[in-house]
Amino acid sequence: MNPPGAAAVYDGLPGGIGVSRLRVYDWPSADGLRGGTPHLHLTCSEGYAVTGGRGAVQTLTASGFEETPLAPGALVWFTPGTIHRLVNEGDLTIVVLMQNCGLPEAGDAVLTLPPPYLADAARYRATVALPATACEEELATAARRRRDLAIEGFTALRAAAAAGDPEPLAAFHRAAAALVRPLADRWRERWLTGAAAASAATGTQLARLERGDARYLADAVVRAERPAARGRFGMCGRLDVYDAGPADVPDARPA
Repeated sequence: MNPPGAAAVYDGLPGGIGVSRLRVYDWPSADGLRGGTPHLHLTCSEGYAVTGGRGAVQTLTASGFEETPLAPGALVWFTPGTIHRLVNEGDLTIVVLMQNCGLPEAGDAVLTLPPPYLADAARYRATVALPATACEEELATAARRRRDLAIEGFTALRAAAAAGDPEPLAAFHRAAAALVRPLADRWRERWLTGAAAASAATGTQLARLERGDARYLADAVVRAERPAARGRFGMCGRLDVYDAGPADVPDARPA
């Protein structure tokens, strides 16, 4: 049943998703692999549609470690709680599909830093933040530093899981939830104006069709967007990001 007063048209991307184009980092790391920063999302599923290059996504869940090959045409997705790390084996380029109007790029992500960094919210935020005013080289250095710390933490979590010890991963889950708990109210607003509104619009349309009412079809709109930002330093690589949500979607980033 759709909520009373729900709009019949939702003008964001289908289903209230977000989208970005990602060129995965090719920086080498301590284990000899090249790629991005391991992290998880707490309320969002995420999908990869691979458009170029090759590589893999390493994932760690309570069920264990997996590595999924990535090549053009591959479509891979995972649910909240999946720690994921992109590995670049050559020019890996991906269209990233994100739940909740791109919330993964607007706050819903916790990096797998070593435990001391997760115990204090201020220390964690200071460690993962990129300098607001910096040159390209300084931004790259900061992004790479946090990536290497996250790989250090991810390596320890993976080793514990392989040894049959589930507690380090469970402890990381608890720490991640504690870090983002103060943001949940803002995230709820983003969901209400995004995915929930998109679903409610479909409910309204179905109700009108059942009554034989086609007047909402006259409210159809067409939108086209160019990237709102190009080459931004993200967690996993350089991002081209799109502002393709509804006009009233709130900012969900930490203050």
